[in-house]
Amino acid sequence: MEFTIDFALVRGIVADEDRQARADIVSFGPLPAYRQSLQRHDARLASAADAHTLACKSGCSWCCHFSVDVRPVEVFNIIEFMQQHFSAQTQQRLRNEFAANSRLLAQMDDMQRMQHNLKCPFLSDGRCSIYAARPQTCRNYHATSSAGCQQSYEQPDNFDIAPEYAPLVYQSGAAHVDAFSQAMQDAGYDIAAYELNSALNAAWTDAASEQRFAAKLPVFIGIDATDVPMEFIDE
Repeated sequence: MEFTIDFALVRGIVADEDRQARADIVSFGPLPAYRQSLQRHDARLASAADAHTLACKSGCSWCCHFSVDVRPVEVFNIIEFMQQHFSAQTQQRLRNEFAANSRLLAQMDDMQRMQHNLKCPFLSDGRCSIYAARPQTCRNYHATSSAGCQQSYEQPDNFDIAPEYAPLVYQSGAAHVDAFSQAMQDAGYDIAAYELNSALNAAWTDAASEQRFAAKLPVFIGIDATDVPMEFIDE
């Protein structure tokens, strides 16, 4: 889908989020700053002029079987959410699923992963069980027709399916994520992106990973980062 970039919108969001994120990181630290950023993220998506065209709604979960990339700050926020809201039994079940999914994905190359549907461990009864803490990628996945999402789910090896999405919602979300990520990077934190299951499994099995994050070192050892370039930070 082609669209015209709204440079004024993108530049405004980048400048505003960069300023607020930098101040929050210094004042509160990376995790609280990230949670503050999520509130602004949601507000910007909701206030986009074409937000009313979105087809996404509770119970629609086609996209919850697609690959999701997360950065370390998102991983540790999700883990803290799990510890606060899930029973020990549920946490263990999820940890087992992260590990199993990670082993499965490790046997695939990039193309095979793109052509393979994999249910998100947090999908429960058709809904996201960590909705308040869901990753930025999930927040930015907004379609104007669920038909394309269903088709992508049913034909995961068909790369000719053209998604339909709201251009201003998309630009608002991507600009926000770019700005927050740049602020984190400039503060010295690891902003490499990793596949969701692999990153969560690594965080659970390596207690030192959160210490490395706090020390501004590369966080996850032994798993490959994915190439997720910023889209609008230089606009």
